[in-house]
Amino acid sequence: MIKYISKIAVLLIIIVFTACEDTFLSPDPSGVITSSNFFSNDTELEAAILNMYDGIQGVNSTSTSDNHGIMYEFYITEMRTDNTETKSSEGEDAQFESFTVQATNGRVSDYYDSYYNIIYRANLVLENLGVASEDAVGAFEGEAKFVRAYAYFNLVRLFGDVPLVDKVISPSDAETAYTRVSTSTIYDLIESDLQTAIANLDNTYKGRASKAAAQALLAKVYLTQGENYDSAQSLCEDVMASGFSLEPNFKDVFYNELNDEIIFAVEYLGDLTDDSQNFSAEWLNAVGRTSGVNYVTANAREALDAMGGDRTMYSYRQDAKQYEKYQVVKYLPNGDSNLGIDPTSSDPQKAGNDWIILRYADVLLMHVEAIMAGGAETSSSSAINSFMQVRNRAGITDVVSTITKEDLLNERRVELAFENHRFFDLVRFGMAEQVLSAFSNETGGSFSATDLLLPIPQREINLSKGLLTQNPGY
Repeated sequence: MIKYISKIAVLLIIIVFTACEDTFLSPDPSGVITSSNFFSNDTELEAAILNMYDGIQGVNSTSTSDNHGIMYEFYITEMRTDNTETKSSEGEDAQFESFTVQATNGRVSDYYDSYYNIIYRANLVLENLGVASEDAVGAFEGEAKFVRAYAYFNLVRLFGDVPLVDKVISPSDAETAYTRVSTSTIYDLIESDLQTAIANLDNTYKGRASKAAAQALLAKVYLTQGENYDSAQSLCEDVMASGFSLEPNFKDVFYNELNDEIIFAVEYLGDLTDDSQNFSAEWLNAVGRTSGVNYVTANAREALDAMGGDRTMYSYRQDAKQYEKYQVVKYLPNGDSNLGIDPTSSDPQKAGNDWIILRYADVLLMHVEAIMAGGAETSSSSAINSFMQVRNRAGITDVVSTITKEDLLNERRVELAFENHRFFDLVRFGMAEQVLSAFSNETGGSFSATDLLLPIPQREINLSKGLLTQNPGY
């Protein structure tokens, strides 16, 4: 549904969202259409709802002035782990693999801007709920709060303390726009927003917020904070009872889109500039504007070869142009006839591959994690059942009697490889410093503990005129 919104409605919303001054945090509408005179009924407010998802989707362009949303997420997650790297170790993108990210890095700035813009779009919906009908207002509030929580969850995990903007603010409100607040305060808002979403939503959508998506995300929020393990387990079990299931064939998770395993995905349509993506072209050899990024490391290949089972062939492949290099198979835009994968577009830079944010296998493994409750291992039959469902799908059928934290982290790595989970998993499991230090030493990087947080973009610090502070180490 997101992809088929009226182009007129899109144009009107764009006027509202893009008429801004010098910061993404406080847009100042200058056109005749503003938030106070545009929204008057459910149809118009739903256009704003859909535009939140457009913000996550990002703009398919090469312009540094556009927000690219989730299309740039792999740089700041996968490429800051032992999973992926650049093909040539050149340019700004190589800062991620070598743990030398600068505050002026354009990818970091784009992501920060994009996700605060998404928060602005959600706040705009929430500010205008008064025009919604009684039948629609609860679902609209739930969707907006889910999107805001999702955006803040990513920001707080990547940047630490960040500004808390929970309403539409004026361009003059620099204190709100640039004052960093504690992560605990951000998490309070995230939890409250997700609880509202759970109460107000059903499971109608996969490309929009749903009750199950909010439950799964809240479970991950609790696990990330190392608290409320019982609640996290209950939330996972609610999702497990909601009709989702693993795809029998691992390949179909990514190429049979919006399948039974998908809980929440960002939808794209191939060959349509406004609705396609170009990130998966960047993962190929000189197909996009780069010479190749998000290439698979030797470390990740070894893990997949040892523990991936049937997943391995659909996770990475040899680069046909440079045999010593390896590419991600998930999200191939131009297909692979040897693997039975069809292209999603005629132009790889206008790819139609959806990006999966939450899927059922992730929930099953979070269920194990919740039962483990921060401990070193578990022998719970419920945990083993969830664990074995994921492994059995991969053709790994040897039954286990105990699951250790290392077992679970390894399973998450090979199941969710290249889906932007690895960095967050390492941090959540308390293994990031150990794993990334060892990897950095092996590959000539310069990892230190301060690299677990990204720098606040220098542009925002400059705009704040001293209000916005920088993270240590930058």
